[in-house]
Amino acid sequence: MSLPAPWVEKIFAKLALAYGRDFLARWEGLEIADVKDDWARELAGFAQHPDAIAYALAHLPARAPTVIEFRAIARQAPAAPVPRLPAPAADRALVEAEFAKLAPVRSGVSSNGPADHRAWARRILARADAGERINRMPLLMARQALGLQA
Repeated sequence: MSLPAPWVEKIFAKLALAYGRDFLARWEGLEIADVKDDWARELAGFAQHPDAIAYALAHLPARAPTVIEFRAIARQAPAAPVPRLPAPAADRALVEAEFAKLAPVRSGVSSNGPADHRAWARRILARADAGERINRMPLLMARQALGLQA
C-alpha cells in the first residue's frame, strides 16, 4: 500500500521550501504526478510509521535527496519505545523464606562451622595423594591456593 497522497504532498512542500529550485529542478521534464507516485510507492512501508517520515524531514542532508536517500534517512529513525508491563510484586513471605535459607552463606558460616574457601584445593591434592591422575594445571592451582607452591 502506497504512502497516502496528502503525505507525499506535504513531504514535497517541505522539501521544496528547504531546497527550493534545486529540489524541483531535479525532475524537470518529468510529470510531477509520476514522481510523486514513485515517492508514494518507495515510501509505502512508512504509512504505519509517520514518526520515521518526521525524523527524515528533521534530518535532511545538505543537498536535495532522492527518494532512495530520503528513505534511507527515514530508516535511521530511532524505534518507538515499547510499553512495558509493571514488574510483578514479590511475595514478601517467600522472599524472606529464601533469604533465611541463604543466611549461613551470607554470614560466611555454614552449619558445620566456618566456611572453608580452599576446600576445593584440598580435595584435588587428596585425590592426587591417593594416586589419581590429576591434570597439571588444576594441581598447580590447588598448590598455589594452599600456599604450597609459588
